Amino acid sequence: MAAPGKGMAGPAGVNTTSFQKKSRSKLVSIPGTRPSVQNGQLIVSTGVTSLDYVIGGGLAVGTLLLVEEDRYDSYSHMLLKYFLAEGVVCGHEVFLASARDHPDEIMQELPSPIVDDVGSVKTKEGQAQPCDQENQDTMTIAWRYQNQPRVQNALASSVRFGHYYDVSKTMEPEVRQAVKCHSFYALQESPTTTESSLLSSPYHALLQSIRSVIRKEGFDGSTPQSKVRNVLRLGLHSLGSPLWGDDLCCTDNPAHCHSLTTFLYALRGLLRTSLSVAVVTVPSHLMQNKSVMGQIIRLSDTAIALESFRGSEKETNPLYKDYHGLLHVRQVPRLNCLVCEVPDTKDLAFKLKRKQFTIERLHLPPDLSETVSRVSKIELAGGCGTTATGNKHLDF
Repeated sequence: MAAPGKGMAGPAGVNTTSFQKKSRSKLVSIPGTRPSVQNGQLIVSTGVTSLDYVIGGGLAVGTLLLVEEDRYDSYSHMLLKYFLAEGVVCGHEVFLASARDHPDEIMQELPSPIVDDVGSVKTKEGQAQPCDQENQDTMTIAWRYQNQPRVQNALASSVRFGHYYDVSKTMEPEVRQAVKCHSFYALQESPTTTESSLLSSPYHALLQSIRSVIRKEGFDGSTPQSKVRNVLRLGLHSLGSPLWGDDLCCTDNPAHCHSLTTFLYALRGLLRTSLSVAVVTVPSHLMQNKSVMGQIIRLSDTAIALESFRGSEKETNPLYKDYHGLLHVRQVPRLNCLVCEVPDTKDLAFKLKRKQFTIERLHLPPDLSETVSRVSKIELAGGCGTTATGNKHLDF
């Protein structure tokens, strides 16, 4: 027997070594995907480049993104459209489930992609940032600060990933019909018997429909896909609402309190074993039992919440006049690593411009008003030496 490291005669008389360099396994090459620089996981874009930056570069294939809806479900609904539009542009297959609006109506309202990439400009540092031509305020600053770099509000990585979209226009029907779309409308589905299951009837039918699409289209590897390997994007709108036959939003002690959590547990099992990724929106502000909402978050991989200013006192607050709401990152996944990728700041806000939806760092003005006098500032702040009788003289 040859010693380790010595040459050995092969079948064709060619000397080979017993120590050979192990070739690295290559990830599946799929359009619209790329490996993550943090953990090597195959990721896709959410359609919003600033959101990709917040959650660590994008959505990992096989994971679930939970979006806690805002009060009027306007901005969360828009995020779902961005996610679906990105799938259409990248050529991914799409699965859309809804119980309020018909899936065909939602698909007809997808934003139009900006083909010539006019939505990004190059800064001096070479980073791509969304255009903000309509909200650039001219500001005069001191001469010693003119050469200092400006604070970057927009969140964007140095590597381009994803596309930009114009929300003022809808996607062309030819572009939308070029990809395969599967739909599930809860109000048209016939009820199924689920006596032996913890799932309610709509969730059981939805899970069976998702499982059928994954198996028939070969996303789980059971059957070879007809063309190049592809990714399935699942968009599930407003799960947990009464339209899904769920009573989580109706009482503190719902009779079907485990239906949604059981469905999410089964859904994650399907995602882990297939080339698919899901975005689920949930009306968390309507749920009476907050412990159930905590279980829903823990059953998700990535969880974010949208707090809209519409209808609240923050809508008229001058501090938030440049924003439309706040973004809260509830949970970020730990994939192939011990430490998760956390955003560099927790103060995040979003705004809806005329053409784009962006997420930025929250920067509050240094003062509420420029007309506040110096004396009133001391009164508001409770300055040094101020007593309850209103005496403004110092004690020393």
